[in-house]
Amino acid sequence: METAIVLRDVTVSYREDVALRRVSLEIGKGEMVGIVGPNGAGKTTILTVINGLGRLLHGEATVLGYRMQAGRRGRDFRLGNAARRMRTRIGFVPQGQNVDPRLPVNVREAVMIGRYGQMGLGRRPKREDWQLVDELIELVGMTPLAGRPFGHLSGGEQQRTAIARALAQEPEILLLDEPTASLDWRSRQDVLELMYSIHRARGLTTLLVSHDPRETFHLCDRVVLMRQGLVFAGGSPEVVLSDANIQEVYGISPLCCHAPGHVHNHEHEEEADRLRLI
Repeated sequence: METAIVLRDVTVSYREDVALRRVSLEIGKGEMVGIVGPNGAGKTTILTVINGLGRLLHGEATVLGYRMQAGRRGRDFRLGNAARRMRTRIGFVPQGQNVDPRLPVNVREAVMIGRYGQMGLGRRPKREDWQLVDELIELVGMTPLAGRPFGHLSGGEQQRTAIARALAQEPEILLLDEPTASLDWRSRQDVLELMYSIHRARGLTTLLVSHDPRETFHLCDRVVLMRQGLVFAGGSPEVVLSDANIQEVYGISPLCCHAPGHVHNHEHEEEADRLRLI
C-alpha cells in the first residue's frame, strides 16, 4: 500500500511539556485510522504535525510526499511554499466550536470558507465554487438549513457543516479532532456514520482522534493507542483495544469501553455507493 503519512522519531515539545516522544507512524493512502487515548496523550499534536503546523524538536514527517524536519538546533520547524501547498490538500475538522450566535455567517457561507485554500485569498468565488458548496451541503444533509446562521445550529448540525467546509477544500487527507465531543448519542452516531460513508465514497485518507475507544473500534481499519506522548500499541482495533490495554492506558474497567457492532455492513456499503455518485 502506498503511504500518505510517515512520522519518524517525531518529538514535539510545548515549553517544558513534551507532547510527543519519538513517535513513528505510517499511514497508507485510503486508510481510516483512529488515534485513541486519554486527554493529554498527544493525539491532537499528531494532527498538528501532519497538518504542517507542528514544531518538531526531533525527527521528521513526510505527508503526501512533502518532507518536514526539525530545524537548525532542533528548534525551528521550517515551512516553505511546498508545505503550504501540502496543507491545501488536507481538510481539518477541529474540536468543538464555540460560535457566537450573532455571527452573520450562514451555513452556505461557512462552507465556502473551505474553498479559499484552493481559490486563494482575495479571490471571489465563481459559479462552480458555489455549485460545489451546494453539492457538499446536500451531501451532509444540510440543504434545508443552508440559509440558517451557523451560530443558530445544533451541535450535530455544526459538525455536519464543518465536515462540508473541510471537504470544500477537496482534500486527499481528512483530519478529525474529537468530531463528536459534546454531542448527544444519536447525533454522535449520525456524524460517525456520515464520516465513514464519505471516507469510503471519496477514497480519503482519514485520521479520527478520540479519547473514547468506543468511537473508533467499529469505524477504523487500524487504531493507534496513545499514552503520555508515546504510541502504546498499534494495529487492528480488536487487538489494540483489548481489555488489558484499555485497563492499562485508561485505568478503568474495560467493561465501560466495549464497542457496538462493526459499522462495515451492507447498509453502509450501499450508502457509500450512493455518495460516490454525488
